[in-house]
Amino acid sequence: MFFDIEVNDKKYQAKKGETILEALTRNGISVPTLCKMKDFSSTGACRMCVVEVEGIENLVPSCSFPINGQIKIKTHSPRVIKARKTIVELLLANHPDDCLYCIKNGNCELQHLAYDLNIRERIYFGEKNMHKRDKSSPGIERDAEKCILCGRCVRVCEEQMKVSAIDFIHRGKDVVVETTFRRGLNLSSCINCGQCIIVCPTGALYERSHIAVVTDALNNQQKYVVAHFAPSVTVSLAEEFGLKPGKDVSGIISAILKRLGFNAVFETAAGSDFTIMEEVAEFMERKEKENSLPMFSSCCPAWVQFVEEFYPEFIPNLSTTKSPQQILGKLAKTYYAEINNIDSKDIFSVAIMPCTAKKFEIQREEMTQEGISDNDAVLTVREFIRLIKLYGIDVKNIEPEFADAPFSAKSSAGKLLGVSGGTTESFIRTLHFKLSGKEMDDYKILDSRNVKGMHIFHIEINKTKFSFAVVNGMETLRQLIAEIKSGTLQLDYVEVMACEGGCVNGGGQLINVDEKSIKARSKGLYDIDDTDMIKVAHKNQIVLELYADYLDNPLSEKAQKLLHTSYSKKEVFL
Repeated sequence: MFFDIEVNDKKYQAKKGETILEALTRNGISVPTLCKMKDFSSTGACRMCVVEVEGIENLVPSCSFPINGQIKIKTHSPRVIKARKTIVELLLANHPDDCLYCIKNGNCELQHLAYDLNIRERIYFGEKNMHKRDKSSPGIERDAEKCILCGRCVRVCEEQMKVSAIDFIHRGKDVVVETTFRRGLNLSSCINCGQCIIVCPTGALYERSHIAVVTDALNNQQKYVVAHFAPSVTVSLAEEFGLKPGKDVSGIISAILKRLGFNAVFETAAGSDFTIMEEVAEFMERKEKENSLPMFSSCCPAWVQFVEEFYPEFIPNLSTTKSPQQILGKLAKTYYAEINNIDSKDIFSVAIMPCTAKKFEIQREEMTQEGISDNDAVLTVREFIRLIKLYGIDVKNIEPEFADAPFSAKSSAGKLLGVSGGTTESFIRTLHFKLSGKEMDDYKILDSRNVKGMHIFHIEINKTKFSFAVVNGMETLRQLIAEIKSGTLQLDYVEVMACEGGCVNGGGQLINVDEKSIKARSKGLYDIDDTDMIKVAHKNQIVLELYADYLDNPLSEKAQKLLHTSYSKKEVFL
């Protein structure tokens, strides 16, 4: 039921029961918020969205005030502006004065609000927050001095990611967002997904930077520095430089990395093809022996850590195949090093990733053999952009270049691993060929695309029915695991991406990006799949050559040593 409402002396349509903020947003009227997040219930905690409603004495929070009839609203009256300005001034009263050094400078919502409200001097002087920075985590750092208690990170961690690593502690003026007993993220249940960073409006949360170690390596003549970049990075970098969101800039990224001084540049999608080949072989062996099914995907390190912490009984169900990042890094330090007569100890491998959990993954004990780690550093998309700007590279005028052989060759199936459901789709394409000896009539598997929450579907290959589940984000995950544990749900293969949408919306991606741009990234990967000639991992020429000349075959002794790993129960101490 729609009816007329009056906003700033003009008529608009509102739906009964929706909040004032929802009605305003739908009608193109912008009201500032700090605690409000899309798809989350409103708390009205920050009060930045207050408006005047005729007949009500006090200002009302538009995010939580329902419309049940005709009302008159003022969104930017002098009284409203003064209230919002006072809120920001009070937040700034004990906020650090280090914008020049802050990682969020220029991209800070509190800074933008101060600018929009024309705050040019300090009005209130409060006792400064004095909190020690939490640098215990390999992926995420916390600076509680910059926290404005909006609660976004707490809600994302608890309601969306189902981890609850942080929460509000103490009361009144002593309230702070912290881990249990303030002992650090490394001792908490944090899975390093980085979604807290994405929603944080200030510089209170950010990734652990690897820029310094990367620049040191680039300037070290004794090091042979290689880089490889994830599929999702190729469709998310464009928007930062004013290009169309979702545009594939693989060639530009290759050119940038070579300009930065990397000795060799590869595409992680080549590693994705090896991941698919090994996962399919592993699944077929498990299916034949009816052992540890369903098999869980293991490409997402946040999901793997979630299993290790919360469901260790399902560790045997995790695929032992390494993620594309780790496979590409390992092959760079073994196969590539051997054919180019380079000592593997001299190779420094840098992964350009959309994910903060990848920083945790590279330092796992299981990812190091004989003192040599598969990868040495991970740069998020944000760090990569800072590195580009540090070196003064003109992205808009740089000529695209191909990645370097042999890991420039990749299938479009390998690129699909950057989007939720893409691993399953790529997996099924190769599984179908391995079981039937024939290619699929149509490579597109719509059941695995654009999944909301969770989707279960079935595919028949050679008269055998296989059951698949795609889990997009963590909200429905516990329900799925409960059904598997109870035996009420029988599945063969389960893909889980911790971040909604997959790597295109990872915790290392750009901040303050709208949903339309994220969808454009997914579409960009699907567009690549539509136009690419090689759509399956088992037709990638470098994959075939390496198995013939170096790895023997999937699940061979050498493949097991280089491309597989193991996982173990992780104790959450607090």
